[in-house]
Amino acid sequence: MTEQNPFEMAQKQLDDCAETLHLDPGAHEILRQPMRELHVSIPVRMDDGTTRVFQGFRVQYNDALGPTKGGIRFHPEETIDTVRALAAWMTWKCALLGLPLGGGKGGVICNPKELSDGELERLSRAYIDQIWQFIGPDKDIPAPDVYTTSQVMAWMMDEYSKRVGKNQFGCITGKPICIGGSCGREDATARGGMYTIREAAKALGLDLKNVTVAIQGYGNAGCNAAFLCKELFDAKVVAVSDSKGGVYNKDGLALENVCDYKAKTTSVVNTPDVEQITNEELLELDVDVLIAAALENAITRDNAPNVKAKILAELANGPTTPEADAILYDNGVHVIPDFLCNAGGVTVSYFEMVQNISMYCWSIEEVYERLNTKMTDAYHSVLDASRIYGINMRQAAYVVAVDRVVEAMRLRGWV
Repeated sequence: MTEQNPFEMAQKQLDDCAETLHLDPGAHEILRQPMRELHVSIPVRMDDGTTRVFQGFRVQYNDALGPTKGGIRFHPEETIDTVRALAAWMTWKCALLGLPLGGGKGGVICNPKELSDGELERLSRAYIDQIWQFIGPDKDIPAPDVYTTSQVMAWMMDEYSKRVGKNQFGCITGKPICIGGSCGREDATARGGMYTIREAAKALGLDLKNVTVAIQGYGNAGCNAAFLCKELFDAKVVAVSDSKGGVYNKDGLALENVCDYKAKTTSVVNTPDVEQITNEELLELDVDVLIAAALENAITRDNAPNVKAKILAELANGPTTPEADAILYDNGVHVIPDFLCNAGGVTVSYFEMVQNISMYCWSIEEVYERLNTKMTDAYHSVLDASRIYGINMRQAAYVVAVDRVVEAMRLRGWV
């Protein structure tokens, strides 16, 4: 099976929304393409004295609602179409959550696992050297994403500050707390997803204390989600997986043991005293909640008919193809779409920006309370649209978000 181009997938989702909204053709055409994108070559001195040139991107998709915002990925298989798609989804995500921000995304083709700390720092700073004139607190604000960390964000913020000649903590989010980061940012994506799962369970009449959960993808978001399922709902996490495979225990996994084993070996595979399963098998387990927290195109028209979960929560970006969406909807699977489910990260990043501007730090309780309100309101705006239009949750999320972006474009005289 040929993997679907993520940007073509994002465009197809927008096209379906345009049809539902009877969108003005001019507005539709504007929204199908990024407003601007930057391609850069990044020379980096390696530890052995040689110089390698990495390819990087920054896409600013739409800024009708405010400065663009979005993460930076360091990944060996990064492509410009992936970055375009992620920037588009970030546009809808910010609009859906009611944030005064547009959507952006960045990426560098590299494998950070093969880089020393010194090489990673030099790459991080060199990337900012190439794009600093195009970003900033009132232009475009990067953040962490796949294989980038708070330390990487600290280096990037420092490099940008050097370039402009003053401290600019607000130019980057996802930073360590002592240099302008926000409490609650580390688990914000997972926690925001938990709030939407809670609301979905209420809508479906599920008692979360008795549900079973499987999680594909055991990175930062997936690992935090596992522990939060237990902490917030006392749910039973029966399976988790990473890129190499997964583990299963029908009576519930000992999460601490799984995390300890992954920390020692870099994978959950072969964790003692549990059953070994594949990623494909995990997606088809008979569980109440399936959390997709890996990469794009995990659920396709080929495996969607075999998904048995009542709720599919998309903590990853683009894990479900449009063809799979239709199958899941027909089969009664309640999908919490990615740019709703995983919007906790950008929401707390926005909170971080607000704190940087005001030079005042919020308590973690205040961050969680505000995040809870934002995620709950957004979920119900999507659920309401789904019921009003008789469409699935992803289509409804698009309807709400795209309508807000188009209204901003109209008021600004773009269409």
